[in-house]
Amino acid sequence: MDDVETRELRYFVAVAEELHFGRAAQRLGIAQPPLSRAIRLLERRMGVTLLERTSRAVHLTPPGEVLLTEARGALDAVEAAIRRTRKAARTTPRLTLALKPGGDAGLLRTILDRYAASPDAIPVDLDFRVGGRAAMVRDGRADLALLHRPQNDLTGLDSDDLHTEDQVVLLPEGHRLAERATVSMADLHGEPMPRWPEARPGVTGHPVADSNQLLHLIQLGRLIAVVPESVGEYLPPGLISRPVLDADPATLVLAWSQTSTSREVAAFVRAAVAG
Repeated sequence: MDDVETRELRYFVAVAEELHFGRAAQRLGIAQPPLSRAIRLLERRMGVTLLERTSRAVHLTPPGEVLLTEARGALDAVEAAIRRTRKAARTTPRLTLALKPGGDAGLLRTILDRYAASPDAIPVDLDFRVGGRAAMVRDGRADLALLHRPQNDLTGLDSDDLHTEDQVVLLPEGHRLAERATVSMADLHGEPMPRWPEARPGVTGHPVADSNQLLHLIQLGRLIAVVPESVGEYLPPGLISRPVLDADPATLVLAWSQTSTSREVAAFVRAAVAG
């Protein structure tokens, strides 16, 4: 079989996501007939049917569903390789660390000072954001990220543990559990929970974009949230925290790409775990 080109994968992903050749062609900025020909050629070269076409609809076949998952990963890997290659060509190389505001457990200053003293140190840019930090490392926009396990999806990343703490539940004053000194996960069954932008696959809940939105929704009685205990130390009026005795501990981790060969990344990791 001839090599499949990234252009063909982009074409297929567009059609598979839109399930409509006209919309996919518009999204790609090309005419519909060459898009249809490209997909038919791809099917012939692979020897499988990827799409079932009728006069009314387009559906993915089982092989098509597999290729959609694999093609997304392949295209992401190509884009990440291009970004990392361009970064390597910079005359003044820099590291980018993605982290959530206040999500360093008070360790970042020490880590940065320790790294700056190492012989392989280069300038470090800090990219503060609530969601998307793991994705930034996967696609090459960031070299490293501070994440939490088990809350964040670490697929495709290597990581080292930095700090582990128990978890508490944040509740609005007047909640049915507010008078309890401690609670269990069973006590929280059926309560509305948040879902962060980079939650692990299968996690459900009310979408939240940032910590301020989360706290406001809890104040309004719309949500409760299980968070690392350090988060519960400084709460706005109207909120309380209670220890959750059987919740899995939250571990702050430093994560980087499994494919990274950067000497500077390795030096930063060594500095982070040296304490």
